[in-house]
Amino acid sequence: MQLQTRFRRRAYSLGRNAALSNPSPPRAPGPTNWIRIQSGPRDLAAAVLYIAIAIAVVAVRPAWSDNRPVILFLGTSLTAGYGLPSEQAFPALIQEKIDEAGLAYRVVNAGVSGDTSAGGLRRINWLLKSPVAVLVLELGANDMLRGQQPDVMRKNLRKIIERTLTKYPNAKLLIAGMRAAPNLGKEYVEAFESTYPDLAKEYGAGFIPFLLEDVAARPRLNQADGIHPTAEGHELIAERVWRGVSPLVTPN
Repeated sequence: MQLQTRFRRRAYSLGRNAALSNPSPPRAPGPTNWIRIQSGPRDLAAAVLYIAIAIAVVAVRPAWSDNRPVILFLGTSLTAGYGLPSEQAFPALIQEKIDEAGLAYRVVNAGVSGDTSAGGLRRINWLLKSPVAVLVLELGANDMLRGQQPDVMRKNLRKIIERTLTKYPNAKLLIAGMRAAPNLGKEYVEAFESTYPDLAKEYGAGFIPFLLEDVAARPRLNQADGIHPTAEGHELIAERVWRGVSPLVTPN
C-alpha cells in the first residue's frame, strides 16, 4: 500500500542469521577419522569438547530440507511487513504456526512495498521456480490508490492465478480482499471490491473478505503513517490468515 518511488523488497528466509554467524560449522568425525586421544588430561578434555560440539551441530540441523513445498505470500508492503523487522511480519508468524504444527512447509514472503497487480504478474514466473503448494494473494490496494481501473487489476490477478495453476495444478489458493476508498465513487468501489470474492468463487479459492479487519483505522495497531500495521497488528492479521491457510495444508 506504500506509494513511493523507492521500492523495498524483503524476503523471509529460514536460518539466514544462523548461516551468517556460523558459515562453517564443525563436522562430526566419521568412522575413518577418529580422534587420537593422548595421555594428558588436557588432550582428553579437548577431545571430549570436540565430540560434544560435533554432536550439537548434528542435533541442530534443520528437520526439513529446502525442498519443502512453499506457501507463497505474493503481496504489497502489508505482506512485506513495512517498517518492521521481517520476523514480525505476518508471513513469518505463519511460518511459526506451521513449525509448531509440525508441518513441512516453507513460507516465502514475496511482499514488495508499492507493488501493484501488474508488478505481481511480472514477478510470478520467477517466484514459481519454487515448489508452490499454496499461493496467498494480497494485491490490488496500490492499484486502487493509484486510481487504476479495477477491470485491469482483475485481469492481472487472474493471470497470476492461471500461471500458478498451470505450473502447479494442485496448488491451493487463498485470496485476501481489500476495500476501496469511498471517495473513488460507488461504481469504482463496487467493481474493485467484487474482484476478490468473484475470483475466489471462480477458482475455488479460500477467501479473506478484508485482510485488515479490526486493524485498519485503529491507531494503536498502526504505525505513525496510519496505514501500515504495528507488530501487534500483524499478530492479529496472522491469526486471520492462519484460519484461511490451515485448511489448505496437510501433514506431509
